[in-house]
Amino acid sequence: MDLMNKSTISEFVLLGLSGSWELQILYFMLFSMLYGATVVGNLLIVVTVTFSSHLNSPMYFLLGNLSFFDLCLSTVTTPKMFADLLKEQKTISLWGCMTQMFFMHLFGGSEMTLLIAMAFDRYVAICKPLHYTSIMRHRLLYEFVVFSWTIGFIHSMSQMVLTINLPFCGPNVIDNIFCDLPLVIKLACKDTYILELFVIADSGLLSLICFILLLVSYMVILVTVHNRSSGGLSKALSTLSAHIAVVTLFFGPCIFIYAWPFSNFSGTKILSVFYTVITPLLNPIIYTLRNQEMKVAMRKLRTQHVVSR
Repeated sequence: MDLMNKSTISEFVLLGLSGSWELQILYFMLFSMLYGATVVGNLLIVVTVTFSSHLNSPMYFLLGNLSFFDLCLSTVTTPKMFADLLKEQKTISLWGCMTQMFFMHLFGGSEMTLLIAMAFDRYVAICKPLHYTSIMRHRLLYEFVVFSWTIGFIHSMSQMVLTINLPFCGPNVIDNIFCDLPLVIKLACKDTYILELFVIADSGLLSLICFILLLVSYMVILVTVHNRSSGGLSKALSTLSAHIAVVTLFFGPCIFIYAWPFSNFSGTKILSVFYTVITPLLNPIIYTLRNQEMKVAMRKLRTQHVVSR
């Protein structure tokens, strides 16, 4: 209620991607197909991992949760973006904007933490294969997931508790496709320098540190495998290449957007689209097209469903 009492504006105006009606129709068709593929692909992974008895390893359990986070992260912003592409006036309510930012950082922070858990799983599987089953127990996997949700919630709430108390009484135009925390903070009619530094420390440094930790963990795995057997290096690199691709493409836009979020950067919109529309689609593409076990499990589930009907 403090937000409504201190603010004289009730909505924000989103500039979106382009003022051209033809381009907006083209974007609508393109992004609709991408979002549809994201929903179908990630749902297929979640359903396959949940109901397939052949994918009962810790890696696939974590993969199913990763797909769920990707699906949620994309759904927070993409449907609203579709609706705005068909409107001349693109607006979002003050509370709708706050809600959008909360869930974006909730799912984004949770996914960052889960990617670290997946890197740990790969480290144990490759570097300590004899102890894999004793280390990666079901209880540890559930603890990883709960920890991911907890970190995501703390990460989001720590920023939103401060943002939601800001007064908004001046300009209400956001030059993006959705409510982004750095852009919204700049519209507050009070000094937000300390909050800006906190966002950089919370979101920017979190993204950068997690990214560096993941790259270091992958390097440790590759060096360990190389020292044990040079022949196993190519197999380990093949296994880790999908993880490295997902990590790089997920953290890259986050670091550019949030590590120095209050400087003017013309590519912010492009990175925002990539982060919310393209990146969630990479997970099902990489793990279904390159993973033979996943494709076999999907075929078996489909066959069982057709036979049962």
